[in-house]
Amino acid sequence: MEDSLLITSLISTTVLVGIAAQVLGKFLQIPGIIFLLLFGILLGSSGLGLLEPSLLGSGLEVIVSLSIALILFEGGLSLQIRELDSVSVSLRNLVTIGVVITLSGGAIAAHTLSQFPWTIAFLYASLVIVTGPTVVTPLLKLVGVERRVATLLEGEGILIDPIGAIVAVITLNIILSSREVPLVLVGTTVPLLVLKGLALRLGVGLAIGLGAGGLLSLLLKQSKFLPQELKNLVVLATVWGSFSLAQALRSESGLMVAVVMGMVLRAACIPEERLLRQFNEQLGILANSVLFILLAADLSIASIVALGWNSVLAVLALMLVVRPINILVSTWNRGFSWQQQFFLSWVAPRGIVAASMASLFAISLSKQGMSGGDALKALVFLTILMTVFVQGLTASWVASWLGLRVKQVRTVIVGDHPLAKLLTRLLQERGEAIAVIDLNASEANSSQFKESPVISSYLNLEELEAEGIASSSTFLGLSNNPELNGILAQRASELFRPDLIAILSQPPLDSGTDLSVIAPNIKIAFAPQIDLELWNQYLNQDQAQVIEIVLRSQTYTAQQTELRTLIESGEFLPLLIERDQNLRIMLADEIWQPGDRIVGLLHKSASSDAIVSLTQSAALATP
Repeated sequence: MEDSLLITSLISTTVLVGIAAQVLGKFLQIPGIIFLLLFGILLGSSGLGLLEPSLLGSGLEVIVSLSIALILFEGGLSLQIRELDSVSVSLRNLVTIGVVITLSGGAIAAHTLSQFPWTIAFLYASLVIVTGPTVVTPLLKLVGVERRVATLLEGEGILIDPIGAIVAVITLNIILSSREVPLVLVGTTVPLLVLKGLALRLGVGLAIGLGAGGLLSLLLKQSKFLPQELKNLVVLATVWGSFSLAQALRSESGLMVAVVMGMVLRAACIPEERLLRQFNEQLGILANSVLFILLAADLSIASIVALGWNSVLAVLALMLVVRPINILVSTWNRGFSWQQQFFLSWVAPRGIVAASMASLFAISLSKQGMSGGDALKALVFLTILMTVFVQGLTASWVASWLGLRVKQVRTVIVGDHPLAKLLTRLLQERGEAIAVIDLNASEANSSQFKESPVISSYLNLEELEAEGIASSSTFLGLSNNPELNGILAQRASELFRPDLIAILSQPPLDSGTDLSVIAPNIKIAFAPQIDLELWNQYLNQDQAQVIEIVLRSQTYTAQQTELRTLIESGEFLPLLIERDQNLRIMLADEIWQPGDRIVGLLHKSASSDAIVSLTQSAALATP
């Protein structure tokens, strides 16, 4: 009874501390893994001694295996497969040639600098092949780096985890099966064993992953046979079941199963895919939090200190020599600039797969009576600590220095007509980052939007998250179809919850869509009723000019009256309002205040007296 209470306390405390670390990292805009490591070490055997993972016994291995399966499945499910075409060759090189470079370079660094025997040196190098999506993906979201660079790093993190883990297991099996490793390494036995073991495990994982993923996607599409409340649980059960089957057939092949199943489901376009991804993302965060806290709590800081400064140099060699060589070879002649290659070389933090497998390998070596397990685990965790802290805390600065950061999208505009283009330009001139959903992107000239990304020719908003619209603060529906504007606004409200959601006008009542009832948070932009075709015609014929009006305290009433009159007569279209140095879309029910700066379109038929009374000598500009 006492043991069960201790284990219950251990698990509940781990979950509480792990989620607290994630919340703190999110609040401070710092990678959560940093706080997971700090809290785990602080509460573990090297700190306060409040967490003792050894109480779990072999159960720790079970938690590690099932948690990693969840993490890798979530990584495969979130992978933007259609975006990999632009980096496919470099990604292939990273998970093939790059593995050999890291394995060789890491082993040389560990042997020459840390004075590890070749057996432990190669085992260490095999463990640090992986990077890890649970560290890389949140870091890239935080930094906001160019999409092509982010795609390559995310793809590497997801695909290299199972490959690196398999290579590590094969290396461990070779070491345990022969105590004469230095003699074997000079022959051809080891390379053949590695290739055979890698091909077998990848083949088993690929076959089961494709089969299970395909059957699962078919099942999920049959919604009438499977109630919504069971879909996520069916996915979870199938992932764990397929993972366990593969592990029973060939150890570590289950890792590839998890990744492949996620990729298959993502490519299958199953119903309610976003809900599934949200569920698995939450499970992945929980699994990642629990694992890092437990493994960090079990870490002996004394063993890391005992490694000495030479081991720090070994890790630095891995970061500053081996990784750049890997990137240079893998991206050679693939259109990457030196700035992009530098950032790719700098960002390669090791994550949960390296940490968990190092802990398990240390146990395996001890059981076989071989020394070096504790030192191996210590060096792997030193690598994790140095890469996470150094690269995680400096990635944002490095990206800014290299000019690779992209502005966070603040406004999403749906529409490809003259008014939408004008509004895009006005916001860009004031430093806003805009994303444009062009419904006729195949026919449009995207250069008309200057630097705004023309990000879609279809309406699947879930697929546009990778372009940054999920973090936008304003969503504006300006298409020629009022019903379509209303539908997209509703979807944006459900998926992304931006601060401001506006559409051009209320959909017709006969459409059955009354936004004031079903979506009261969706506002009407500019003015209550707008003749979009007429204003686009004015712009095409150069019959409208951009005007800025500052509402002054002395003339506020007269200006307001004149503006309302011009809006009602269709001679003035308010577009933007700036208040307290905050520029945003004008709303139809806007309550103006003295000091507001209003930017809008004035038809050239308006009298000169009206213009003078409005602007009070404000500067005029033409679109």
